[in-house]
Amino acid sequence: MSDIMRSTNQSIKFQILAEIAANQPDIQQRDIAKRMNLSPQAISDYVRELVKDGWLSSEGRSKYKVTKEGVDWMVKGLREWQSYSDIVLKAIAGISVCAAIADTDITKGQKVRLTMKEGLLFATTNPGTGAAGIAVASAKKGEDVGVSNIDGIVPLEIGRIQILRLPAIQRGGSSRADLNKMKKIIKSGSIVGAIGIESLVTLQKLGVKPEFLYGVKEAVVEAARSGLFPIVLCVDDDTSDLIKHLEAHGIQYDIMNISKG
Repeated sequence: MSDIMRSTNQSIKFQILAEIAANQPDIQQRDIAKRMNLSPQAISDYVRELVKDGWLSSEGRSKYKVTKEGVDWMVKGLREWQSYSDIVLKAIAGISVCAAIADTDITKGQKVRLTMKEGLLFATTNPGTGAAGIAVASAKKGEDVGVSNIDGIVPLEIGRIQILRLPAIQRGGSSRADLNKMKKIIKSGSIVGAIGIESLVTLQKLGVKPEFLYGVKEAVVEAARSGLFPIVLCVDDDTSDLIKHLEAHGIQYDIMNISKG
């Protein structure tokens, strides 16, 4: 979750920066206080902190400007908020009637509980906490079933990406991959994506077919948001772009070099 949402202090700072960005350089602290329903003294204290943080510069009385560092912080906060809001929207999407996979035989009108397993939404009759609803039709195990009158939020753990960094062809490509190390990491059932021809060939040497070969950056973000923990084999030249994409969407990751030696 974004720091802006967790911390009242950060949230207020964000709003003050937004007010100044929209009206800079001439804006009165009392006008900001009125818009935010805070005291002028409180705004003055926050402005002083923002200047100290380096996110705001003062150019004289009632003349303020958001610094590049302040803009970067705001953009980062907005991206984290967008990522979190996407997760929330996904959790409550189709709140009137949503589709799930029946994990047992279900009868129409039966109360069911919704749970995420392996990135998919299941309807179960097992007791538990979280979201619950009513089956709108009967369904056999494994069939899709509609669930209405949903109460609560589906428990969802956000996954983490494991990046395996491989040398590009100029530095040896697949011939430099430590296949023994990879075998210990990529086990049966692992969800794997490949970025770069070198990565695809390396996986073929292991007898592994990647689930993601095109649109890998987008696919692994969605997989992580669904509670999965994908592995991405990525050539080192493309690792930076992958990391930027994950950070922009608030997805956590680990990096491991898999070169021999």
